[in-house]
Amino acid sequence: MRTFHLPGRSPVYGRSAMCATSHPAATLTAIEVLRQGGNAIDAAVATAAVLAVVECPMTGIGGDVFAILHKPGQTKPIAFSASGRAPKAATAAWYADKGIKRIETTMVHAVTVPGAVDGWCRLAADHGTQPLSRLLAPAIALAEGGFVVAPRVAADWQNGSRKFNGPGAKRHLLKDGKVPKAGEVMRFPALAATLKQIAAHGRDGFYQGEVARDMVETLNALGGLHTLDDFAAQSSTYVEPLALPYRGVTLYEMPPSNQGIVAMIMLKMLEKLGAPAANPQSVEHFHLLMEVARAAFAMRDAFLADPDMAKVPVDHMLDDATIAKLAAGIDRDRHKPELGPVPRPGGTDTVCFSIADESGMMVSFINSLYGDFGTGIVTEKTGVCFHNRGEGFVLDPAHPNCIAPRKRPMHTLVPAMVCRDEAPLMAFGVMGAHFQPMGHVYVMNNMFDYGMGPQEALEAPRMFFEGDAILVEDGVPRDVLSGLEARGHKLQRRPLPWGGGQIVMRDAANGTLIGASDHRKDGMALGY
Repeated sequence: MRTFHLPGRSPVYGRSAMCATSHPAATLTAIEVLRQGGNAIDAAVATAAVLAVVECPMTGIGGDVFAILHKPGQTKPIAFSASGRAPKAATAAWYADKGIKRIETTMVHAVTVPGAVDGWCRLAADHGTQPLSRLLAPAIALAEGGFVVAPRVAADWQNGSRKFNGPGAKRHLLKDGKVPKAGEVMRFPALAATLKQIAAHGRDGFYQGEVARDMVETLNALGGLHTLDDFAAQSSTYVEPLALPYRGVTLYEMPPSNQGIVAMIMLKMLEKLGAPAANPQSVEHFHLLMEVARAAFAMRDAFLADPDMAKVPVDHMLDDATIAKLAAGIDRDRHKPELGPVPRPGGTDTVCFSIADESGMMVSFINSLYGDFGTGIVTEKTGVCFHNRGEGFVLDPAHPNCIAPRKRPMHTLVPAMVCRDEAPLMAFGVMGAHFQPMGHVYVMNNMFDYGMGPQEALEAPRMFFEGDAILVEDGVPRDVLSGLEARGHKLQRRPLPWGGGQIVMRDAANGTLIGASDHRKDGMALGY
């Protein structure tokens, strides 16, 4: 429980419905949709659209969507993937002929067909109750009439402005030629017009017609292989979620090509390594987390790919024997720079939010551009900012995650849900690209190993590795930093904090809902 002597946030309680998002305008939108009779999916689509306007460095209609939802009367969650695919002409041989060895963040080749709009339309049609025109109205009003730039959004906007090289980005993402500051009002008239096309014509308003032509022409002018057929062919899919029992609950994650399995590998390794350290803010605990994370992410980089086009050994990755081998390679006292080979099978900057409605439906939803402003490529006429998901591909033909026609890349977006006795306990997510599985482990560890509440679990200090260094937040105690250095870790301060999470939790004993929103973002939880 938090001490009221120190800065912090209280969890938010409600009896009927609850939402937690990374921006106040999005939270307000979700509550308004729920109060007006919409369900959790209606609120999620409206919220995602608003965030695509007001938190544009992190998300947009040029990105992808993933969701996990639990409907009343069901025994397990539904997992939904709106991942974009590579153009039909994208082959490893084409890139090799052009001398391209790696898909970089700002390349046009990092643009896969955006899946978000198809995802919104599919979810609304399959599970929602409100017309799309009504759900997109709040986002259209904000894009057209103007919104106030929030503090964290302003920081991300400034950081991402290094990508504003093309005419579309300069036209739509600058105000009088400058990056907007916190408190200033921004308007996106071109994006508003595009959202109106989607509101009127559904997915066809984005994947066909004038909006699609503008997107393809923009990408082709930069050397992209995209066609109108690639956009028209985009479709979302329902997938089977992965389930992991942990400390009396069951964690559900997205399957490959998403990286949710990484969180599961880490949690299984931690269980294999025995009882957790007595103090979650200790040298021992952080050291173990970082070493386990490096091993789990090595497994991801070796095996994760689109399961429709490559064999992804999920059973091997979660097998007890594999976990035992990974755990045996962990030194509890020293950082090991060399991990060694991963066990092989035989023969072979994002927004998230959580919503619960009065009926008992719960959803964890993630919509993202991947990097801040994605590739930085923005269409001049229609105001669409493209993500950089294609950067998740590799160009080695021998690798399962090598780019191929209409293939989905290894994806970092991972919504999550926890159930107890087949009933939804909490929907949550932690933003931050590659960091996301690590964020899931922090939440699960803090709540189910150390007994923290959801708000306290989100507020705890974080660190994560990049390359051979660990990047730490300011909140990590100094004695922990010196202790980690003594164990051989190379530490650096991270300019911006790791991630930003949202949790909605059900308290069955009291018949209430609890909302928690990470202080690392501008957002808030609200319920009634």
